[in-house]
Amino acid sequence: MLLPPVQHGATVLNREFFRRVIEVPGIRVPINSISKFLKILNKDLFNQPKLRNVVEDPESKSNKIILLNPKFTSLELDGLPQEVNELINKEGLDVIHHSIELNYDYWGADEILKAILPEEVESPSSFTQVGHIAHMNLRDEFLPWKYIIGQVILDKNPKITTVVNKTDIIDSTYRCFNMEVLGGENNLMAEVKESNCRFRFDFSQVYWNSRLNTEHERLIKMFRKGDYICDVFAGVGPFAIPAAKKGCIVYANDLNPASYKYLAENISLNKTNDKIYPYNLDGRHFIKKAVQDLEKNMTTAAADSTNLRTFDHFIMNLPATAIEFLDVFRGLYKGKESLFEASSMNLPMIHCHCFSKSETPEKDLFERINAKLEDSLSPESYKIHFVRHVAPNKDMFCFSFRLSRAVAFFQESCKRQQDEVNISSQNNNNNNNITCGKDGKDNNNELLLLNQAPSTKKIKLED
Repeated sequence: MLLPPVQHGATVLNREFFRRVIEVPGIRVPINSISKFLKILNKDLFNQPKLRNVVEDPESKSNKIILLNPKFTSLELDGLPQEVNELINKEGLDVIHHSIELNYDYWGADEILKAILPEEVESPSSFTQVGHIAHMNLRDEFLPWKYIIGQVILDKNPKITTVVNKTDIIDSTYRCFNMEVLGGENNLMAEVKESNCRFRFDFSQVYWNSRLNTEHERLIKMFRKGDYICDVFAGVGPFAIPAAKKGCIVYANDLNPASYKYLAENISLNKTNDKIYPYNLDGRHFIKKAVQDLEKNMTTAAADSTNLRTFDHFIMNLPATAIEFLDVFRGLYKGKESLFEASSMNLPMIHCHCFSKSETPEKDLFERINAKLEDSLSPESYKIHFVRHVAPNKDMFCFSFRLSRAVAFFQESCKRQQDEVNISSQNNNNNNNITCGKDGKDNNNELLLLNQAPSTKKIKLED
């Protein structure tokens, strides 16, 4: 591989510095013999990215020049197969030096940054693309070169017109973070296409993660036309709007006023106004109100107070704190036991996204979720899906479970009896499925069985 000139530690991007002329050995070959020589030369050809093995001969229109591997430093071409040398001599072909000029445009971002940054520093050329925005998360050691990095990323990616760097942790309330522009336009209004939908938003005011695209699609595939979905932390609508386009009725909420604003705009943009009810509430308050509003809307439509309809799925995509909201489901349907029995309707599925730093994530999540629900989930009632690796020793999961009757119809007077059941169940084996996709992609899944003891057993599980 042809490497660029090195300027380690440069603080200003000098594109002219990367201009380089190299001398390459070549054979001047008649045009009608090109194919024959290419076949016998094969591994000894120039073979460099973005450059041709055969170039025009500036001295003759009847010939072309076949370029050879730069390892041949002498025109004697020592090391070429004997049959090639014999053919060159037999046909009286010229072996020449051919000049190739390379410049800044030839090399990629990774190669340019490796040439500029100190030798001991890795190249930070990766980023997440959000519309026209390249979102970087630079470590402290890169900060002295942050503007050079931003300019190189801008130069090497034609569809990128703005490069930003996260300067703070994600705000736990509104899920947005401070950022600075490293290169290009100061334009943070992004438009993204995902799941055959369009989303517009100010990237500095809302949460959007393009790496969750696979997880969005995975859950949406579970939903059926006519399902009722409650999206508790909806953001700008990456779950809600595709689900509505699929024919679901969605109650979608976000506490962040900016997210609510763009959620409403994206609902109109995607023509799903008749399928989505947007809210701007605290998640706990929203869950209660959405259940009440759905019941009211269905009763009004059916003119029959015994006609029960509730949500088929709750989505809780707030991995840092979603588990803390699960206590709202205790007694959420208290007093409606007879209506559920009369209608034969299932209690809803809850999809709770969460982080775990534990070496035994299923055990960790199982215990934390049980503690919030004040219930002991049965092994067949839940499933854990690995979403993605977030940071060293930190992974994101989706813990999906069917809301139990004990939790849904919970009454305070029954708590003592429930506690006794929970104490007894602690001695049971709490094994279950944990389906693992690589960085959110659904590959061959693995079944990870974890008991209360730290031992682990792995077997294959087909989808």
